[in-house]
Amino acid sequence: MRIECENCILRNWKPSDIESLVENANNYNIAINMRDLFPHPYTLEDAQNWIKVTASQEKNCFLAITLDDEAIGGIGLSIGEDIERISAEVGYWLGEKYWGNGITSSALKGIVEYGFNVLCLERIYAKPLEHNTASRKVLEKNGFQLEGIMKKSVIKEGKIYNQALYAVTK
Repeated sequence: MRIECENCILRNWKPSDIESLVENANNYNIAINMRDLFPHPYTLEDAQNWIKVTASQEKNCFLAITLDDEAIGGIGLSIGEDIERISAEVGYWLGEKYWGNGITSSALKGIVEYGFNVLCLERIYAKPLEHNTASRKVLEKNGFQLEGIMKKSVIKEGKIYNQALYAVTK
């Protein structure tokens, strides 16, 4: 799969991405805002496992964010089950040295269009940590609306946090 965006290209992960995946993902400033499934430190073994997981996904859509065919981040849609199959949660991350260049916003726009136009989704939502203002700004820039604050909904490194629930509909 390949989605051409304004500032990047989204494509399937491949084994040759392992080195750049480790280089960009092995960063505490990224991991602190991600689910615990996104490890820190991010090792070669973690990267190899991620490439295998994404290759075996039939329903969900987990893609590399690339510049000049180098994987610099990731973005994905996790499609709901049963009656929620018209909805998907979007998640994303980008290597820190690429922050502030509109790449994440471009990738989000591309995957949202794909979700609505190809996957026939009706709703795409995200749940960034309430204090993750950078992620919230990316969502708002792409038309996502704040639906509410999910109080005390997650625990990260022993601390309980709120999440902001954002969504965009077709």
